[in-house]
Amino acid sequence: MNEPVPVARSVDHGFAKLMPDVDRQRAWLLTVDGAPQSYVDLDEPAHLEFEYTRRLGHVLDVVAEPGRALDVVHLGGGALTLPRYVAVTRPGSRQDVVEADRGLLELVSEHLPLPEGAAVALHTADARAWLENAPADSADVLLADVFSGSRVPAHLTSVAYIREVARVLRGSGVYLANLPDAAPFAFLRSQLATLATAFGELALIAEPGVLRGRRFGNAVLVAGHQPVDVAALTRLTAADAFPARVEHGPALRKFIGDARAVRDEDAVPSPEPPDGAFGIG
Repeated sequence: MNEPVPVARSVDHGFAKLMPDVDRQRAWLLTVDGAPQSYVDLDEPAHLEFEYTRRLGHVLDVVAEPGRALDVVHLGGGALTLPRYVAVTRPGSRQDVVEADRGLLELVSEHLPLPEGAAVALHTADARAWLENAPADSADVLLADVFSGSRVPAHLTSVAYIREVARVLRGSGVYLANLPDAAPFAFLRSQLATLATAFGELALIAEPGVLRGRRFGNAVLVAGHQPVDVAALTRLTAADAFPARVEHGPALRKFIGDARAVRDEDAVPSPEPPDGAFGIG
């Protein structure tokens, strides 16, 4: 049998590499301009390697009863790790993936086929522009994992953007966002304040060292009109190899403090990560 070999190609927004994992037979790491973007195991699509994807996966597990099909919109495609996860954990789900980099989508589609029967539609578009044209009340879950380089674009951080998110989500729907920051958390706090303009229920999931201000890292924000199962989410995230904390209720309101919601005219990208901040976890 031929050993898998790395694939490297210029894509629209950088230089992408697909590198085989020596420890897992049909598993691949996607990097863009040297930064790890996605990890996929073609034989085991429910395997989530990166810490933040595991946390997003835990939320996807608790937003509805196990196995129930959902309509899911993914803003940001990468190697389609989470669409694969939803396809195998919630068979029959209908999913849309919105990715601005056509070359990246073509690379991933060519070398990393989706699971058999996965109903995943791929769209090359700007995330906000696509969302503004999406039908109202059409998604159970909207998941944002969009980076331009190593930063979340400014136009995906404002009240106007969140208004579109809320319009596309059904009343029972849930919004998830992967956002990077470090103490004193000006970006994260402003994003939570922005979400609060449209959603009454908020939660934040992050590694304790990040929350204590020890390092730069990813946080997963969860927003909806109905409470998420915080107890189940806390159990799942605490049991991980890299445990995380779930903040909600009064503790989260205290964290937000006097942060203000972001208007389009004031929006800025997420902070630039320090060198070496994003490894593989």
